Amino acid sequence: MTTYKLSEIISPAFAQSHRAVKSGSINELIEKGGRGGCKSSYCSIELLLQLLKHPECHAVVLRKIGNTLRSSVYAQICWAIAEIGLSQKFRCTVSPMECTYLPTGQKVLFFGLDDPGKLKSIKVSFGYIGIAWFEELDQFSGPEEVRNVEQSLFRGGVYSLALKSFNPPAMARNWANQYALERKTGKLVHHSTYLEVSTDWLGPRFLADAEHLRHTNETAYRHEYLGEVVGSGTQVFENLKLEPIDNGTIEKFERRLHGIDWGWYPDPWAYNGCSYDAARRTLYIYDELTRRRTSNQDTAQLLIARGVCQESDREEYLTADSAEEKSCGDYRAMGLPCRGAEKGPGSVKAGMKWLQSLSCIWIDPVRCPDTAKEFGEYEYERDKKTGEVLEGYPDVNNHHIDAVRYATNRVWKRRGA
Repeated sequence: MTTYKLSEIISPAFAQSHRAVKSGSINELIEKGGRGGCKSSYCSIELLLQLLKHPECHAVVLRKIGNTLRSSVYAQICWAIAEIGLSQKFRCTVSPMECTYLPTGQKVLFFGLDDPGKLKSIKVSFGYIGIAWFEELDQFSGPEEVRNVEQSLFRGGVYSLALKSFNPPAMARNWANQYALERKTGKLVHHSTYLEVSTDWLGPRFLADAEHLRHTNETAYRHEYLGEVVGSGTQVFENLKLEPIDNGTIEKFERRLHGIDWGWYPDPWAYNGCSYDAARRTLYIYDELTRRRTSNQDTAQLLIARGVCQESDREEYLTADSAEEKSCGDYRAMGLPCRGAEKGPGSVKAGMKWLQSLSCIWIDPVRCPDTAKEFGEYEYERDKKTGEVLEGYPDVNNHHIDAVRYATNRVWKRRGA
């Protein structure tokens, strides 16, 4: 077997991803990020490494449109074969489009999903298909299409690995961005940018173009080169940070703010746990619950079991929508110190403006996926005829936003907050 140094052919930024795949602790890897982050280079190398490691296994590489295969993923796999010194041991053809590892007969097959029927008729002469790489994940029709492909491919065999790579679209509500936020056992999400790549690999022209865009159009730079979800200009919250909050940070919260937005069906009952760092003007949102058709008694028990307002040595407040005073009373009768939020003319606008004015709203997308989705997708409405952005805040898909607004009610209601 040809020897090679992995660090010389893939960026060190992918060390965590490689270790997780190598150990077998994951069966799905999401590689996202900006231009020049070497996502495709890494995925092509990793695919081949795992193919060689599992001699009964074959691989499939997919893009949404079939006529893009030859100049993109096929060329990328051929590059990876050469990089690890196996050009003499692979036979690569374009009709049919496949790369065959000659010592074992294992194949890397290439398909576009504009002809999904071809996938259903895939047959391999031995073993099974255990590796699939979805390149440009966001170009696929949605999670259902990707799931159907995986169900067709991953049948039998003891090993499977799905690689999914993409540059995050600007809009938070894009399905691929939302998919990356979803928590799932065996799934690892990794974000990379050109800043972690050796400058020798990128070249002076790439770096100069990136630096020029950073100075002339920072939003475009953040989206294209850093892979950030920057929105379309109508997003209400431009101060979001959607990253996990470690347990140590949460344990140190001295003042915890809890909020409830009452609901039954179809609108849900929504709960959030928060903490506000006034010195840094940062709001941490670290906990959530979402329920439908659930009684006050049952939701109260959920909060009690979670330890909400049960620690006498910690400053905690539970604030709910005062429009349902009976529900607030039900909670108090069950031992939860629930108070109704102070309302009045302009209170919604004041609370929303305060949230928008913060330096950072840090939402843990693992603990709070519904909250991250609401805040990330919440946008101003546009006039259907003129396309102009309308004033006011849409009263739709904002249940956790309201719960957070109630939780922080006593903070932003203070004069000068």
